[in-house]
Amino acid sequence: MSALQGRAEATRDKALVRPGFRERVEQLMRAQWHEPVIVLRLGDDDLGFDVPGRRQDGTVKEKRLVRRFFWNTLRGIGAAALYVLSLAHGGGELGNPFRRAVRFTGPANAMALDLADKLLPAKGPWLVFSPTRIALVDTGPTFHDPADAPPPLVVWQGHGPHAPQVNFRQRTLTWPDGSAFSFPLHSRTEDQHLRKHLEFPDTIRWSGPTQ
Repeated sequence: MSALQGRAEATRDKALVRPGFRERVEQLMRAQWHEPVIVLRLGDDDLGFDVPGRRQDGTVKEKRLVRRFFWNTLRGIGAAALYVLSLAHGGGELGNPFRRAVRFTGPANAMALDLADKLLPAKGPWLVFSPTRIALVDTGPTFHDPADAPPPLVVWQGHGPHAPQVNFRQRTLTWPDGSAFSFPLHSRTEDQHLRKHLEFPDTIRWSGPTQ
């Protein structure tokens, strides 16, 4: 990546995730947990599921949701347009727009589904890690001015024996029942933020004030 491309990507990232949102989440969770935290904005990609009883988009197979039907129809039309565009430009870069990357795996009634069901409707999802806890926080859309945004909302927390194990290098959460979430980061900015906290081979550098 050239320097010009890097600057353009950084500018785009700041437009999609405005400065100030991460700091609000950090302040909230440090105040609640009294521990240092690592805060990462999750990607907005469609999440794929490989869990018995769930469709590929995460909805329960027994339920028939009208809104989901119309959303999938519109998504299919948009995906088809993108696919044609990719073929016109040689293909490859856009991949297969009809296929969701599988992010949640596990048995029926997987423990990971508790997090999944809170993540699917989130508009601005952040994963928060401390030495003893994990949380999912929703800030709402992050392209708005943080000053005009609602307070961050904690929608899920995990701690104790039923909490998932974290592998930062592989970006996975794994629960005691074997179910797992491979969490996508929003951008290169988030990847760089995570790397600042990692030391070879698997040391986590916890930093920042606690309250």
